[in-house]
Amino acid sequence: MLIYIEMEKYEELRDIARKKIQIADHMLTMTYPMVKDPKLLLAVMENIFLALTNSIGSLLHYERNYKRVPPFQDTFVSKFNVFKEKCVGMHRIDEEAVFMVGEIKDIIMQHKKSPVEFTRNDSFVICSEDYKMKTISLEKMRDYVSKSRVFIQNINNIINRNQQIYNNSVRNF
Repeated sequence: MLIYIEMEKYEELRDIARKKIQIADHMLTMTYPMVKDPKLLLAVMENIFLALTNSIGSLLHYERNYKRVPPFQDTFVSKFNVFKEKCVGMHRIDEEAVFMVGEIKDIIMQHKKSPVEFTRNDSFVICSEDYKMKTISLEKMRDYVSKSRVFIQNINNIINRNQQIYNNSVRNF
């Protein structure tokens, strides 16, 4: 008899976050040095963003299972707002990491709206309509990957610690 155990939504999102940060890291450490195309840095940033948002979603769905956060829409803005309002303080999540998530989101949005973008000195430059420039560099992406790994691990630790507390309380009941 085959028993199928459905994976919880938060577990799915946690796994997606891990895969996306691994993809970003691989692109940065293996692919980029071979092709040396600064446009690849944008793809690295998008994978970092997906890793971060899936990690946030994982924590939110976990907390939602226990009714510790209100219902939220399946949009970045909704999830990010609930995350900032309910989870950051409750779990003592680093404010700098929260700022980084917002910063990466802003850069990606700026890229989507950008009328002009180009490469210069191993960097990818995004210009806004009023020609404010945002530069994506190899060093910045390395920093983002490193900080994102820590952020994702911290979220996973929060979930794992809470699961252990719950499992111990159920056994003692």
